[in-house]
Amino acid sequence: MAESEKIPSYPQQVPIDAYGNGGFRFADMSHRGSLLCLPDGMHGWDIATPDALTPESFRKVIEILQPPAFLLLGTSTEQVFPSLETRRLFADAGLGLEVMTTGAACRTYNVLLAEHRSLGAALIAAP
Repeated sequence: MAESEKIPSYPQQVPIDAYGNGGFRFADMSHRGSLLCLPDGMHGWDIATPDALTPESFRKVIEILQPPAFLLLGTSTEQVFPSLETRRLFADAGLGLEVMTTGAACRTYNVLLAEHRSLGAALIAAP
C-alpha cells in the first residue's frame, strides 16, 4: 500500500478551524501533517516541504477538481512557487492555481468555502 493510501480522509469539505504546530484542526478533529481539502473531502497529503512538490503530487487534485475550479496551494511559512511543469499541469487542466503561505491559504479557503466557491486547497503543514 502506498503511503498516501494510509493517510486518513474525512468525507466532506469543511472549514479549517486552526492550523500550525505541524497540523490542522477541522470538524472537531485534528490532523498532523499536510492536508488536501477537495470537494470529495479532507485527505491527508504526504508532502512535507515545498521542494517535494511534483506534478504527481497533484494527481488527486487534477482528478477531483473540475474547471472552472482552482486550487489554493499553501507552502508552509514561505511562499514557494511550484515548478513550471506543475503550473503547466494546472493550466492544461483548465484549473487555477493560487500560491501563498499556508496561513493565508487557510484563511482564504474558509472565506471562499463559505461563499460556496468551487475550489480546493493543498496545505503543507507549518511548524
